[in-house]
Amino acid sequence: MSNQPQKQKIRLELSAQAEKYARRDAPRDVRLMASRGALPLQPVELATVLFVLMHDPDAEVKSTARESLEKLPENVVGSVISAPAHPALLDHLAHAFCNDEKKVETLALNAATSDRTIAYLATLSFKKVVEIIANNQQRLVRSPAIVEALGDNPLTGRSVIERILNFLGMPTETEEADEEPIEVEELSEEEARAALEVVLGENFTQLVDESEDEIDPEELEQGGSLYSLIQNLSVFQKIKLGRMGNKEARSLLVRDRNKIVAMAAVTSPKMTENEMIAIAQSRAVCDEVIRVVCRNKDITRNYQVKLALSTNPRTPQATAMKFANYLQDRDLRNLMKSKDVPTVISTHARRILTKKGKV
Repeated sequence: MSNQPQKQKIRLELSAQAEKYARRDAPRDVRLMASRGALPLQPVELATVLFVLMHDPDAEVKSTARESLEKLPENVVGSVISAPAHPALLDHLAHAFCNDEKKVETLALNAATSDRTIAYLATLSFKKVVEIIANNQQRLVRSPAIVEALGDNPLTGRSVIERILNFLGMPTETEEADEEPIEVEELSEEEARAALEVVLGENFTQLVDESEDEIDPEELEQGGSLYSLIQNLSVFQKIKLGRMGNKEARSLLVRDRNKIVAMAAVTSPKMTENEMIAIAQSRAVCDEVIRVVCRNKDITRNYQVKLALSTNPRTPQATAMKFANYLQDRDLRNLMKSKDVPTVISTHARRILTKKGKV
């Protein structure tokens, strides 16, 4: 049996006038003429006919129709990508115009664009597109693929991540105080635990209930069953576990490649001071997680946190320099000699010691 995914049939509705150009039993010369795009049709129907002819069995008709569709006049394309056109057509245009920011923005705003296409658009390097998609609460709540794509996009910043978590009913401690809360139908903690128990099975206790036994996260990551289990969870399940899980779960999830998952873990109300110190020392977490630690005034009172953030290359340089001002001479000397930190940080450590007359 073949493992190749089966192509889904697409049902397209055309007017009688448009259908005569796209029918498979239409004469080849009619289909070829139509594939050149010079048809007396409204923009959406014209684009739909060309999209149908892109799948014609005749190679010349197929290639001509593709070229015509992707080279339609700007005003015609603009009308199509903003209209309630067929999702398959919009998906094709999303890929065809993936380097055109304005067209991508229009597609991201179009309610007819499918969630699958939106998930693709969420991977593109357009900051405004990321903002548009992250503001669509309905799509985020119903589509894990969109959340996962946004979490993997380097342009998805802290404010966007916090908004997404808020939409998903998991407000973070770092949200702006004047931001209006968004009402989301949220499971109670008991219901959430029950849902996780179904997913995690016999591993539920190991990942949700706190244990007095210390488990080295490095050991967990070396192919252990808990690590493998977590990697097989959906992005929504990881986010929920990041908020409700125990320190073993958080130690893994805070280093997840998806920034939204990592942020859910680091902003968990169950996060402890020792965990935050370990995160401040880690170079395996994303920049957004380090920034959460940097903004936590309670945790940054801890000297070990100041030291860790000063020496962690993932800490923003201005912030690392600020914390370096509080370091003891011994640690400043180490920082000055270190080749593992940016030159600007080691130079700043030397400057502090010089002012003290210790160099």
